[in-house]
Amino acid sequence: MTAEIQDKPTLQQRHDMIALAAYYLAEQRAFAPGGADKDWLEAEETIDAMIADRLLSRTTALETGRRLIRNALVLPDHEQA
Repeated sequence: MTAEIQDKPTLQQRHDMIALAAYYLAEQRAFAPGGADKDWLEAEETIDAMIADRLLSRTTALETGRRLIRNALVLPDHEQA
């Protein structure tokens, strides 16, 4: 398994994060009736964006590291006499 896959939350973890975020959104609006669906959808968008950003950042960092290692292994051209 690669590092990128291990860092991705499970479906249950994702659900739990969305539920917690939706709760805080509901709390911000004083738990007024009629907003639960909107809270859930907004929380889902926010959590999915956070997950995607983390995976992209992790992948970008991993690719940057690979590129730096690859470039470090390239020997400089020797000047011919």
